[in-house]
Parts: sequence; structure tokens; C-alpha cells
Amino acid sequence: MFLPAFDQHLLTATARPGLCGMRRFALEFLYFGVKQARACLFVGLFFGAVFLVPRAGVPGLPRYDVLLLAAIAIQVWMVRAGLESLDEAKAICLFHLVGFALEAFKTSSGIQSWSYPDFAYSKVFGMPLFSGFMYAAVGSYMTRSWRLLDLRIRHHPSYWMAILIALLIYANFFTHHYIGDYRWYLAACALGLYARTSVIFRPLDRERSMPMPLAFVLIGFFIWLAENISTFRAVWLYPNQMGAWSAVHVSKWSSWSLLAIMSFTIVANLKHIKARIHVPD
Repeated sequence: MFLPAFDQHLLTATARPGLCGMRRFALEFLYFGVKQARACLFVGLFFGAVFLVPRAGVPGLPRYDVLLLAAIAIQVWMVRAGLESLDEAKAICLFHLVGFALEAFKTSSGIQSWSYPDFAYSKVFGMPLFSGFMYAAVGSYMTRSWRLLDLRIRHHPSYWMAILIALLIYANFFTHHYIGDYRWYLAACALGLYARTSVIFRPLDRERSMPMPLAFVLIGFFIWLAENISTFRAVWLYPNQMGAWSAVHVSKWSSWSLLAIMSFTIVANLKHIKARIHVPD
């Protein structure tokens, strides 16, 4: 099929040693943009459905149920088309479960940080099942970026420390309702932990690098933008948006940057575990 072949072409770009100056910058920037767009394939298709499906749904089926079916169909198609491996699909299922647990807690009657106002047959504990796919979208982007951009990590911190800070970040999403919000302390710890860490990627034929904390902040920013789009479409609403829509507070950017750290830790550790258990023939 064309799409998997195109992915393979991106991974095997021809070396261009004579390319330099603005021409190299422009071509590498173009390849980087195309690879980022390819990594966002699930994200783009899923949020395309968010835009296109009317709030009233389709005849006989509420919007949230349509979005659930659309997310499942996109995921199945990507696996069958070879755009996503079974290992990547399993990792994305893990993201879905992690997101499902968080959503179920945040939308529970005693918390209600946000709510899904419309009826759906697929609601569980007041939460539509498609919502877990929004977290899976982050996992899909990270796993596909890792492959398409040939990512490697320089000066990765100790794995047990990375896991610990990720677990504390996830726990804080729950516990801050009871014992205080420690996100800024956790952000400071994460910044110290990843201060020397950089992500190495290959947009064309040469390796480039970016500080890992900057990558987390940028991913968090784009998740925050997607959240503004989703709340504008009333997919879910914060309490202050019930009367009229307003932009999601910029403080949420920090939450999503912390989520990016947690998501990266899941992907990095799955890659690490697989590398350790696979023995070359």
C-alpha cells in the first residue's frame, strides 16, 4: 500500500552530503514537518472527526458513540495498513487505560473537574469511552515519532528515577484534590532530572538534537491547543465554560507538559524493556 511505502521512504532518505546553507535548512525543515504530520496521523484523523461530527450526532447515534466508533476504526485501519505495529498498538492501549482511569476520576460526582454534557450509550460512570483515545492519541504520536524520526535519547536519567517521577506526576492528578497540588515541585524535580537529557532525531540524513525539557513543553502546548479546540466544540466542558465558552486557562499547559513527561516515560521504558528481552539471532 502507498502509505506504508511512504513511511519507509521517510525512514530511508538518501544522504545529501553536498547540501548546505538555506537549501539544507529548508529541505530538513520540510522533511521534519512531513514526518511530524505522519506521526500525528491518528491525532489528525481523530480530531477531524471531532470537527466533522455534529453535536446532535448522526441519526440514531449520539456524537460520543460516533467518535468512539471512529477512533476504533482509525486504530484498526492503521494496524491493518501497516502504519502501526502490534507492539505500538499495545502501547497505545496502555495509554487508553491510563487515560480512562484519570477521566473516570476527574468526571466523578465528587470531583467534576470537567464534564461530558451530552448523552451517549457508551458512557461509563458519566464518561464516554472514546475519551481514553484522547490520551491514546498522545501515545500514538510519541511511538510513531520514535520510529519515523529515528529517535534516540542522550543522557537518559536512571530508569527507576524516571519511573518514580512519572508515577508521582500521575498520582498528583488524583491527590491534589485532597492534599494539595504539587505540580510545580514535581516540574522542578523533572527539570532537574532531565536537565542534561536531549532527544536526537533525524529529519533527513543528519542527526539533530533538542533539549528534552523543551520537547515536553512544546508537546504540552499543542495538547493545550487541542483542548481549546475540543472545548470550543463542547466535546467536554470545564465548569467555567458551561454558560459560554472561554479559552482553557493557560495553567493547563503545565499539566499537559507533565502528562508529556509521563507519556514519554511509558514509551521509553517499553522500548528499554523490549531491547533487554530481545536477544539477537
